[in-house]
Amino acid sequence: MNRSTRAGRTLAVAGAIALALTACTSGSDDAGDAETTAGGGGGGEPLHIGSILPVTGSLAQLGPPEIAGVDLAVQEINDAGGLFDADVEITHTDSSDAQNASVATSSAQELISAGVSAIIGAASSSVTKNIVDDITGAGIVQVSPANTATDLSGYSDFYFRTAPPDTVQGDVLGNLIVGDGASNVGILVFNDSYGTSLRDVVEGVVTEAGGTLVFGSSGQEFDPAETNFATIVADAIASAPDAIAILAFTDQTPAIVRELVAQGWDMSKTYFVDGNLQNFGTEGDVGFPAGTLENAQGTLPGAYPSEDFQARMLEVDPELKDFSYGPESYDATMLVALAALKGGDSSGETIQANMAAVSGADGGTECTGWEECSALVADGEDIAYQSVSGVGPFNESNDPSSAFIGIYQFGAENTYTFNRSEEGEVPQG
Repeated sequence: MNRSTRAGRTLAVAGAIALALTACTSGSDDAGDAETTAGGGGGGEPLHIGSILPVTGSLAQLGPPEIAGVDLAVQEINDAGGLFDADVEITHTDSSDAQNASVATSSAQELISAGVSAIIGAASSSVTKNIVDDITGAGIVQVSPANTATDLSGYSDFYFRTAPPDTVQGDVLGNLIVGDGASNVGILVFNDSYGTSLRDVVEGVVTEAGGTLVFGSSGQEFDPAETNFATIVADAIASAPDAIAILAFTDQTPAIVRELVAQGWDMSKTYFVDGNLQNFGTEGDVGFPAGTLENAQGTLPGAYPSEDFQARMLEVDPELKDFSYGPESYDATMLVALAALKGGDSSGETIQANMAAVSGADGGTECTGWEECSALVADGEDIAYQSVSGVGPFNESNDPSSAFIGIYQFGAENTYTFNRSEEGEVPQG
């Protein structure tokens, strides 16, 4: 979903903080035989991390908080003295979206050529599927803060994610809709792996509860490039749904909402998801008249970030309008650095071998933040990193073993506020 940019220009475009100095090499010659070690060594090469996150494209609203989350983690590490006696380096690139696949492909090749040991991203599952083989095949760890497609579970030993697969969000969303009293559910879903994967889970929950998916089943998806939704919305409303969920990205959603309103749909019976949940407001190209979305709801993976963490992210990027997947991006970056420290070098192979261990998959002392966790690792202790996003340790599929899904509600100004969280276990892929 993002497009790759030249390293210096990307930092400027993304509003990211340029941290770090030297580019990282791959580590020792025997890095491929790396095993989890008892404690972090001090002789490793400087760590160079890349990101492929959305600066442009249909998920561009997610780029700023994700980039800020990465930069906050790198800033925290470097302010504490860095890793292996050097600053951690971060190179940001753009991914655009699946409709502009060459952007992410170019970004991946740029970062591979730069010798990064880990890449944070992509946000879009479809984008990841276009680049994951190149990245992981090069021995680089890829950690997505936002991929949710179920078929990415266990995709590669070098692929991890700090967001749960759609089995968790889909379960919460489906139960939210059913719990609100709907039995005939319509879904406006685009033909993208993100949308169809999430749709399948929601459909299963609805039908298991005795309801019916009256619109949006397999074969009723719309093209991601669609711009005219008059017929699609008319067909959905004609199926007489009690509720409609919009499973799409933000470039399609405003047009869908306007068409739903024009055709008389009660927007309080509408549900959004992480791909399109945003503060639409009442002005601009994405804004609607006051009251349009009042009482509509949405779901978003991740525990609601504390006021302290929000303030820290705003110090990195004062222009942030929301914090979606910022905590997951911070956690992904922290886990990469802690894995390198535990293994004693910054090679992709060593990071891969230690990711599960520092996440707490094997138990260990609970810790938060770089200073506390790195001190324990340096002392030879096993750790269980306590994520800001609330996800549990990695399971055997490199998915978080548990996760929170936030439920949000829109007010009269078409902006959303946190309502509550539901925690779910992540099944093995």
